[in-house]
Amino acid sequence: MALGKYTRVDGRRSSTNYCSTATLVAFVSLCLVGVWMMTTSSVVPVQKSDVPAKETKDEVKQQVGESNDGNTSHFEDSSGDLTDDANKGDGGSFTEDEKNPNPQDNTTFLEKPLENVPDENQEKPEEKPINEEESKPEDGSKTEAENGESKSGDEGEESKTEDTNSDSGETKTDGSENSDDGQGNSEEDDSEKKPEENSTETRDGDKVDGQIENMDQKENKDSEQNSGERKDDGEAKEQGSNEVFPSGGQSELLNETTTQNGAFLTQAAESRKEKEGQQTVYSWKVCNVTAGPDYIPCLDNLQAIKSLPSTKHYEHRERHCPNEPPTCLVPLPEGYKRPITWPTSRDKIWYYNVPHTKLAQLKGHQNWVKVSGEFLTFPGGGTQFKHGALHYIEFIEEAMPDIAWGKRSRVVLDVGCGVASFGGFLFDKEVLTMSFAPKDEHEAQVQFALERGIPAISAVMGTKRLPFPAMVFDVVHCARCRVPWHIEGGKLLLELNRVLRPGGFFVWSATPIYQKLADDVQIWKAMMELTKSMCWELVVVKRDQVNGVAAAIYRKPTSNDCYDKRSQNEPPMCSSDSEDANAAWNVPLQACMHKVPVDTSKRGSQWPEQWPARLDKTPYWLTNSEVGVYGRAAPEDFVSDYEHWKRVVTKSYLNGMGISWSEVRNVMDMRAVYGGFAAALRGLNVWVMNVVSIDAPDTLPILYERGLFGIYHNWCESFSTYPRSYDLLHADHIFSKVKNQCNLVAVVAEVDRILRPEGKLIVRDDVETLGQVETMLRSMNWEIRMTYSKEKEGLLCAQKAMWRPTEVETILSANA
Repeated sequence: MALGKYTRVDGRRSSTNYCSTATLVAFVSLCLVGVWMMTTSSVVPVQKSDVPAKETKDEVKQQVGESNDGNTSHFEDSSGDLTDDANKGDGGSFTEDEKNPNPQDNTTFLEKPLENVPDENQEKPEEKPINEEESKPEDGSKTEAENGESKSGDEGEESKTEDTNSDSGETKTDGSENSDDGQGNSEEDDSEKKPEENSTETRDGDKVDGQIENMDQKENKDSEQNSGERKDDGEAKEQGSNEVFPSGGQSELLNETTTQNGAFLTQAAESRKEKEGQQTVYSWKVCNVTAGPDYIPCLDNLQAIKSLPSTKHYEHRERHCPNEPPTCLVPLPEGYKRPITWPTSRDKIWYYNVPHTKLAQLKGHQNWVKVSGEFLTFPGGGTQFKHGALHYIEFIEEAMPDIAWGKRSRVVLDVGCGVASFGGFLFDKEVLTMSFAPKDEHEAQVQFALERGIPAISAVMGTKRLPFPAMVFDVVHCARCRVPWHIEGGKLLLELNRVLRPGGFFVWSATPIYQKLADDVQIWKAMMELTKSMCWELVVVKRDQVNGVAAAIYRKPTSNDCYDKRSQNEPPMCSSDSEDANAAWNVPLQACMHKVPVDTSKRGSQWPEQWPARLDKTPYWLTNSEVGVYGRAAPEDFVSDYEHWKRVVTKSYLNGMGISWSEVRNVMDMRAVYGGFAAALRGLNVWVMNVVSIDAPDTLPILYERGLFGIYHNWCESFSTYPRSYDLLHADHIFSKVKNQCNLVAVVAEVDRILRPEGKLIVRDDVETLGQVETMLRSMNWEIRMTYSKEKEGLLCAQKAMWRPTEVETILSANA
């Protein structure tokens, strides 16, 4: 500019000077432009990776395209059906109290259990504040590379990222996130550390044998994109299938693209940290009680027993639960070993697991139990069958062929069972026996039975009804069971009449039948009069020449004709208005009889199908007009439940939990509903104690109708069994129900009490409850073998440890 003005003032415009001036101006201009360009380039956004910005954008677009093209390919062939599972309790609608609000839920659950991955094996994404200019490319969009995460481009990692981001399933690891770079390494490290039995992970979307439960409804491909906000409590995050999301701490950046956190923490982070700090720390103690390792809280309440006004009717053998259920852990017997497996266990068990010899001294000559070195052996005898239970069982069928063990007669009640050899050998006949005896001077008789792998509970015929529905047992058996049937109007025998199915048999093998002592003759006469007044038919009395005993077999009527023709109304008929035959929880005994149902549409009016057809048969008395537990018509509900559990057991439990089923014998379903879980296990050498809670729909008669058995129970109290009774407990949405009614810690302590060391616990529940239970189990040093969560539902498999605390808690009510 100055040079131009100078030439105009000077007035000279020679061509040479003009060219020189133009050249100089051009040179200076180029210099200025160069300086300007260098200055401007210093504020261009800097790429954090070595890959140019354009290449990075292309890479992300390619990944998104791949995700959109194949986001469901890994899950299309998944077997099983978890949609039904969600509708049946796991989704919050498959419960006793609520009906299914959305039976057309299209969400697909992928059971993808992951083991606990140590934190150090996970790569942590950066969470430091990023300069806004540095975090934005020129077009204002964000990529994973620009958000502080470098992506290797390895195809294996991309595959795993796509699997994690698919809405078809979520994984859960303990305190770690499925980051893009860290997921593959973490899974590999984890699988190398786990034993073969526990290999339950999936890789690149493939299915490990039977571990995936998949809904038969279509996948929900249009689910909303999730912000991916991190959940430090271990829940995996749900993400949309049509976008690749950063992982972990980078997720919040997707929701706030125009602002930065700077040095400020978010409320979510602050609250999360506070919750972690407030997490309950459980401190367990060992129960100091008189019963020691055999402690049953509701049967060993010595304080309540001492205050009883009378024990004439065996009140001291009945349940007397403490006001506050114990939260301590029962000690193990010294020298305890893993139990011997079935069927060897029927003949011998480890002495130190049940270190009691009194019964061997009292009943050894009757072949109940004997001590043999480090074992307790069971010759299979009993007071009435010293030469073996199997011969005695066949003798009964010969005396009354209509009993037809394992066909017409499937479910049996054995009263005063001793060590339960009768029920143990009935397994050979495909018969399921509910054996019970009191916890009395015949120490540990029920404990012996359970250790042998034979079903049994501690109970007594005293002042209350047995915890079973009416008209459910095909046969009731008593062999020298020491019950005075004939006294007080036959009140105790009338209780057997209540639970015996119309047309069912009562098998009584006792000395009054074949001995001529004065007392025996008097009892036999009284029994003849009582059974006749009850309209029981004495079908046969037969003597067993081998054992030198005899049995009387009675049959309950199938109509009310005999009742109507009685000259005297003794025992009286129960009032139909005030007496509910199915009411059985803490209900006092009544010396009355209930009429037999004659309407062919009513339960009890027809005999069930023969076994095993009755297992699959929908009970005839379930009608379409009745609404089932899950909101459908009752017959449809029943079938759907059975199909669901068959899928779950076959596709997930048998092969996907790391459970060695050959070591499992005694199983309990803590919330049985229709018994689908137990029915699905029929092909295994297990038996299942089905429990129906007293505040749940009364579906227990349905289980008996299909040839299964079970019991009513209140999970706010201890179960009537010895410690270390079961190999596996199945808890389907039971913890979330009871935690609103009683102390969840006490319930978990009860689970620890009745489960054997190294036994398995399978829990299906909402993720909040599942987290609470998992925390308690970890505090008891249980091994968490697998966890899985989807939306608000979760699945957990854990193994009980041998660990016992060192601190002691004295239970005053259980000390003499």
